[in-house]
Amino acid sequence: MSRILEKLNQLRDRRVMTEIAFDLRSILERLVHFKPSHILIDDNIGREELAEAVNHLAHSKKTKDVPITLLKNSNYEEAMGSSSIFDYILKQNLSAESIYNSLRNTLKMRRTQMYLYEALKRRRSQLMGLVGR
Repeated sequence: MSRILEKLNQLRDRRVMTEIAFDLRSILERLVHFKPSHILIDDNIGREELAEAVNHLAHSKKTKDVPITLLKNSNYEEAMGSSSIFDYILKQNLSAESIYNSLRNTLKMRRTQMYLYEALKRRRSQLMGLVGR
């Protein structure tokens, strides 16, 4: 994870603010003062703790709309599958630009998903209004 942070700090014309947490408790402590726009989780934390952290972050009021990216060590090990994880990135051969582009694309995808969800809710209520007449 430290290599990833070093690479993110190499981005000269882009500002990236980071908070580091090593377990679910420290994640919750940091969320009190920090509103993330993206969450990166290293798969080294362990399968059970990873599942617990992703589940909690996906259902927390403050982070339910924040995209989660899982950093993987290897493509040979099976990754935890979850609809809450938007992207998987292999740590090998990453450049600062590729990390930034991946995060930017994931944010765009999440914003599009939220827009479509809101549009569906609006259209559904409009349709129900027409049917009810």
